[in-house]
Amino acid sequence: MSMSWADSVSAAENPAGAPSKSAYVPPHLRNRPSTDPPAQASYAGAAASLGNDHSGYGVPNVVGSRWSGQRNEYQSGYAGGGGRGGGWNGKSGGWDRGRDREVNPFTNDDSEPVSELESSAINFDAYEDIPVETSGDNVPPPVNTFADIDLGEAVNENIRRCKYVKPTPVQRHAIPISLAGRDLMACAQTGSGKTAAFCFPIISGIMRGQFPRPPRPRMAFPLALILSPTRELSCQIHDEAKKFSYQTGVRVVVAYGGAPINQQLRELERGVHILVATPGRLVDLLERARVSLQMIRYLALDEADRMLDMGFEPQIRKIVQQMDMPPPGVRQTMLFSATFPKEIQRLASDFLSTYIFLAVGRVGSSTDLIVQRVEYVQETDKRSHLMDLLHAQKENGVHGKQSLTLVFVETKKGADALEHWLCMNGFPATAIHGDRTQQEREHALGSFKTGHTPILVATDVAARGLDIPHVAHVVNFDLPNDIDDYVHRIGRTGRAGKTGLATAFFNENNSSLARSLSDLMQEANQEVPAWLSRFAARSTYGGKNRRGGARFGARDFRRDSSYNRGASGGATDYYGGGANMNSGYASGGYNASYGTAGVTSAWD
Repeated sequence: MSMSWADSVSAAENPAGAPSKSAYVPPHLRNRPSTDPPAQASYAGAAASLGNDHSGYGVPNVVGSRWSGQRNEYQSGYAGGGGRGGGWNGKSGGWDRGRDREVNPFTNDDSEPVSELESSAINFDAYEDIPVETSGDNVPPPVNTFADIDLGEAVNENIRRCKYVKPTPVQRHAIPISLAGRDLMACAQTGSGKTAAFCFPIISGIMRGQFPRPPRPRMAFPLALILSPTRELSCQIHDEAKKFSYQTGVRVVVAYGGAPINQQLRELERGVHILVATPGRLVDLLERARVSLQMIRYLALDEADRMLDMGFEPQIRKIVQQMDMPPPGVRQTMLFSATFPKEIQRLASDFLSTYIFLAVGRVGSSTDLIVQRVEYVQETDKRSHLMDLLHAQKENGVHGKQSLTLVFVETKKGADALEHWLCMNGFPATAIHGDRTQQEREHALGSFKTGHTPILVATDVAARGLDIPHVAHVVNFDLPNDIDDYVHRIGRTGRAGKTGLATAFFNENNSSLARSLSDLMQEANQEVPAWLSRFAARSTYGGKNRRGGARFGARDFRRDSSYNRGASGGATDYYGGGANMNSGYASGGYNASYGTAGVTSAWD
């Protein structure tokens, strides 16, 4: 008769029939047929041998022989409600069995971060001239190499596996700030390594920390939450975080809408340290009481301006301020984007405490790395003009996997129609937009990345954050209404120091964007057509132009006296990081009145 997992634990711990010491067994592991060798059953004994320092969390302290001895001895035992990442190996004192079972994320060539060839092609000398602005109190100094950053041997090994040569400008400044425990609002170019800039400090901090045992078995208690606006970006962040956390014992789980929730629930039950999620699916999980945020120590918002500007703000406020997440000052908050309009900074300051603002010059999204062309094309002529461009690419040999073309349109219906028209005219194309199922969207991205369909027609769902190698040409078939969206769109090419081409079709319908588009091109030393200058001369700033100056995607709004309110009358002290909106939080624990009930933000 087969024994349950719990019975096998009891038998291994009490071979002579001595009174058993009760050990916690997660519900989803109870009554499970024993399919693993008896070595797994040494979990309770080895965990007990470590003492109470880790409080059942299972992430060992980095100080001592475990850090300086073998290559790596981390594999998560804390599972946010039950671990399934392997058991303690009582003989070696490590997590050898779980580590052996961990899938190697570096074997997937399609999503490899930066190959050695690509990494060496980055002109780091040019990066030294990138302007960087920081504002805030006691800003930690930047570093020049990864060796200067104490991330731990396991993370450093993964950096070497990724073949990252040296930190990018945003990483040089953001990682020391985050490791110092400071809140951060960072504005940096697209394709500049922002994901690594917030993942490295989070993983390192979780490995070093000592955290209490999760109080409830069937609920996930992540230590870090990373929010992003789209499913594709969440999946991309998840894949990169899996590489950065490989063989560290830090478990990363992704949750997003459009996919079956049951599989995501099973992954959460297996344990989670870092949860990457879209706001809608996270709210669903919170309302189902399957995830609790009360143990969150790190909060990161990628593409933060989009999430606070495009209808996500109520959900973000609910997640951050109205659930059980610790308040600013107790948790560490990091906001990243390529653009940070001032009004979005004002909203975001509610979530931060005494934060540092970091602005890195927009070298990736608006420089001579990307050749920008604007052509005057009437609506009825756009398709034939696009076909001329694609034919020219074919004749020049610019086609296939090494040279992908991304075409942005404004509507979902327009994306479907243009995809069909391109296929009918002999151009292999696929489309991605919000009405496609998640399976269709993933298939379209995969087909595009591999070059099977080297043309991708997309709405703005693909404009943010997606890192697709070999995108040589971005075509704005329909220009966006917002200059910031244009910056993000063209940032899909010219990434990691490579060159790219961006072509925009302009007509009278886009006249409100003329002046901001003209200024953007002038800043990037691009040739501005005379007809566009004439449009710009007779138009006001359009497209919600909110950028922060000639060489930055944004500037710290706290430097603007019109935003810096005084402390009188209970007004927000922006230099202090926002109003005290969490008075229900007591230093000894969470007060029953914790949250923002009865407290109204000035921008609600």
